Amino acid sequence: MISIMKAERLKWKKTFIIKLVWLAPIVAILLTAVLMGGKFFQSGAYNFWYTMLLPGALTICCALAVEKDAKLKYHSILAMPIDLKKIWFGKILACSAWLLVTTLIFFVSITASGILFGTSYSLTSSLTGSSLIFLTLLWQIPFCLFLATKLGTYMAILINLVGNIFGVVAFADGEFWYSVPYAITARLICPTLGILPNGLLVPEGSPLLSMSVIVPGLLIALAWFALISYFTARWFQKREAK
Repeated sequence: MISIMKAERLKWKKTFIIKLVWLAPIVAILLTAVLMGGKFFQSGAYNFWYTMLLPGALTICCALAVEKDAKLKYHSILAMPIDLKKIWFGKILACSAWLLVTTLIFFVSITASGILFGTSYSLTSSLTGSSLIFLTLLWQIPFCLFLATKLGTYMAILINLVGNIFGVVAFADGEFWYSVPYAITARLICPTLGILPNGLLVPEGSPLLSMSVIVPGLLIALAWFALISYFTARWFQKREAK
């Protein structure tokens, strides 16, 4: 599996994926510094990051990860004597590593910038928030790979961005947040970083500050990741017969 991941990473050379890994967090930091700054800098940066910039960048990464194979109509993959499910899982793991690296870059950047603008969060809270964002967005990787393979780059970006915006706006602070995977990240950010889906701070005494949602939300998000990875891998394996 490691060799498959390395092969996938080699395909990324001279693509926008490599630049995007550091460009996305830097854009989030600079955008917030220009629009907000001050004591609300960190909360604003996190809000821009998990609602729009990171999901958008992740979708682009996944779309570009299958683009080269798609241009060749997957003949290079189909000709290899390797189980196609392993290749699919290799793509998922490679994109997961990309997500981890860009999350770490954002965490380091926002921690350093917080010193300049005035730190809003403790190092522990910021690390917890970043970790939850990473873990609860993993399910979007196999989903976006599937969308890009099935529908193409532009439709994958459109569908996933609309899903993120709608999930956050309509469900994140509601009663049924756990039933919509797009809403889970925003719901868990409420108690960990005290940020509402609209970017405002959660009022003191609000039930949205309850930490009881963390473990169930995390388990649900990881279950989605496992299920979508499994079923999309089975779907991709059927290309062997075509």
